Amino acid sequence: MDCYSRILLAVDLTDSCKGVAQQAARFAKQCEGQLHIVHVVEPQSLAYGDEIPIDLTSLHDAINDQAASYLREFSKDFDIPEERQYLVFGTIHHEIHRIAKEKNMDLIVVGSHGRHGLAILFGSTLDDVIHAAHCDVLAVRVA
Repeated sequence: MDCYSRILLAVDLTDSCKGVAQQAARFAKQCEGQLHIVHVVEPQSLAYGDEIPIDLTSLHDAINDQAASYLREFSKDFDIPEERQYLVFGTIHHEIHRIAKEKNMDLIVVGSHGRHGLAILFGSTLDDVIHAAHCDVLAVRVA
């Protein structure tokens, strides 16, 4: 088995990603590596029509505060200290790659829901993460 010293777990903080996190935690333990976690909050680009934009600052702040709380709670279950928790704002695959490079990760762990039908043709965030990553990527099937 290949071992990695710095493992980045990318999560959406839903219950379905707990199994992915468990796999990543087991892998990190077997490798005696550090497990890091990232959650990306995507921008909310809502507007009322084309001419009257809505100020989304308070919505973004509320989403960010809630995500930060969820990330802290989620990380406790996997013994990931705050200094290895990253809550970032932006495009999911870009931010995962940025954090992985900045923190010198050698493995990214992400969940995969599997792809069927038209989803195969249109791509996914997972594809974007896999194809542009500077390091190995482990896709764990979500139950």
